[in-house]
Amino acid sequence: MKSPAETDQLQVIFWGVRGSIPTPGYETSRYGGNTLCVELRFSGCGRTLIIDAGSGIRRLGDDLLARSGPAAGLALDLLLSHTHLDHILGLPFFGPLYRRDTRLTLYGPTISPEDRLEQVIGGQLCYRYFPVRQVELAAFITYVDLREGVYDLGDGITLTATYLNHPLLCMGYRFDWRGRSVCTAFDTEPFRNLFISDPEDPGYDAIMALEGEQAAREAGLRMQSFFRGADLLIHDGQYTDQEYQAGRTGWGHSSIEQAVRAAEAAGCRRLALIHHDPMRSDSELDRLSDRYSGVRPGSGLDVCFAREGASIML
Repeated sequence: MKSPAETDQLQVIFWGVRGSIPTPGYETSRYGGNTLCVELRFSGCGRTLIIDAGSGIRRLGDDLLARSGPAAGLALDLLLSHTHLDHILGLPFFGPLYRRDTRLTLYGPTISPEDRLEQVIGGQLCYRYFPVRQVELAAFITYVDLREGVYDLGDGITLTATYLNHPLLCMGYRFDWRGRSVCTAFDTEPFRNLFISDPEDPGYDAIMALEGEQAAREAGLRMQSFFRGADLLIHDGQYTDQEYQAGRTGWGHSSIEQAVRAAEAAGCRRLALIHHDPMRSDSELDRLSDRYSGVRPGSGLDVCFAREGASIML
């Protein structure tokens, strides 16, 4: 008989790791060209959670159907970090949506009362963009509009949702289950003071500059608390520091170095860098991996670059 530690395993599988746009081709075949989709398998309770519906979700859907067989129904939870196109474009091609025995709970941030999750997804699934309408999907879908907070997903799974720093309202997720924790921060960059901080600038306002610094510091500490002690942090690492400083500030994505610093400051055990730049080839990612991957001296943080098809067992 297996012990609880052997049966209560949390497996993280990467089905899409690319940012912004799918990039198929021989130059991206090893790390993968599909946009973001990550699966969490909770073996101790039989639950499957999916984070984001980029183009990688198509292959995940095929795999889920093959695993379940023709007679067994599927009960799935899909959490969208946000509704930018690269994170939802695979949803119409997700096979389980076309089976009547699929029960899908779809979570995501509420942008506004007029742009609730069901309306946003319905706008994608209409004849203007796709031949199958939302009302024609066979699966039973429940939409859950999320705000910052802590949610009980059942089976001992606790979800904590927090807002990230991205041009569109975007959620980071933390899953805690039986002593294991996984955090996601797919599209985000460090918070910064948006007010003028140079006293010599004619537009400088000392009070606004001070409030801006305080707000950025508090937001940074909030993120540090959110990541605190995670067994695995899956974090945006689209750029290098040099690339980030060369005109990409404010685009809503982090550098590799920023992600490493955030993970070390929060005492995370492992860091998987994701949302690889669409212009980054496998060879370029290899060079970055040679530089940054492995166990960091001092902190003990274990860093890797996410690859399509790879998995991490917790």
